[in-house]
Amino acid sequence: MDLYSQKLAENLDIPKTYTDVYQRIREELSISWFSREALKAIPRDWNFTRRLNKLKGIIHLPNQHFGRYGNFLKIPYIITVHDLIRYLDLEGCLTYIHRPNRRDRFYLNLDYKGIRKATKIIAVSQATKKDLMHHLKIPDEQITVTHLGIDHTAFKPLANPSRFEYPYILFVGSEHPRKNLSTLLKAFKKLKEQLRFKDLKLVKVGKAGGPEANYREQTTQVINSLNLEGKVAFTELVSVEDLRAYYCSAECFVFPSLYEGFGFPPLEAMACGCPVISSDSSSLPEVLGEAAIKVSPHDIEGLVGALEKVLTNRDLREDLIAKGALQAAKFSWQQTAKKTLEIYKEVERNFS
Repeated sequence: MDLYSQKLAENLDIPKTYTDVYQRIREELSISWFSREALKAIPRDWNFTRRLNKLKGIIHLPNQHFGRYGNFLKIPYIITVHDLIRYLDLEGCLTYIHRPNRRDRFYLNLDYKGIRKATKIIAVSQATKKDLMHHLKIPDEQITVTHLGIDHTAFKPLANPSRFEYPYILFVGSEHPRKNLSTLLKAFKKLKEQLRFKDLKLVKVGKAGGPEANYREQTTQVINSLNLEGKVAFTELVSVEDLRAYYCSAECFVFPSLYEGFGFPPLEAMACGCPVISSDSSSLPEVLGEAAIKVSPHDIEGLVGALEKVLTNRDLREDLIAKGALQAAKFSWQQTAKKTLEIYKEVERNFS
């Protein structure tokens, strides 16, 4: 969501307001109502709301967690909703990240109230729009879908990629429950039972997750239970240049996620010439089209079979790489910015 704000700011010649409010919101998840951080947040939020109300024109709030401020705005605003993951955690449907505490529940309810109040809602996928209509009962005409983009100057094939001395499959993302890394680990264990894959490793790029829970400990427990010690390599956050190298030198990229509002990593992998295996859940079929092998996120045997095919069938790999390049080319930040500007003009016309 930070990247979305950054790329829109770079590609739109309009007035902009800079703030670190969202980073602070993220850092304050799961804190107590009576903590020092929670008490400091109250005047900060009040001052930020006053600052927004002094702006002229129509405001674009770039992610759903700014909805809490929308409740107190006297001016029309547009809001972008990337997903309803926290809403589903709030309602207890499933645990995708973490069950919110009382303070988080209060603010999340404000977020979703603020979304409903928005003049226009931008959803980053048809899947997110469907969720907004189903869970928040928002009418179709209030929502416009604008897909996100990827940076094609950063993500593209390397001539001689070489990241490790061993072959590896790649996973990029957090270790939140919704990312479904445990299913990939179980499939990887079964794959490793075949002698031909004895040198293969799994590389996991990205932070474990936020402060809500010890996600790395949970992942380590799964690895130990499967006797995969030494066969899974972890990195924390890496530079864009290093991430490109990880994509380019991987045997394949695997993304078994249960829920994605959009899903950057598989598109980035495609742009780098890496064949992709993905789950068939939420927005992923919409975003990836026919350029990835898709399996049910709970189908361990199906994932093993897909991995075997991609790792051993050269023709299939080349087909996936070619289709992936074409699919990734459909998504750019310039296009996202252009469509977003059209929404601004539409809303402005309605208020002129």
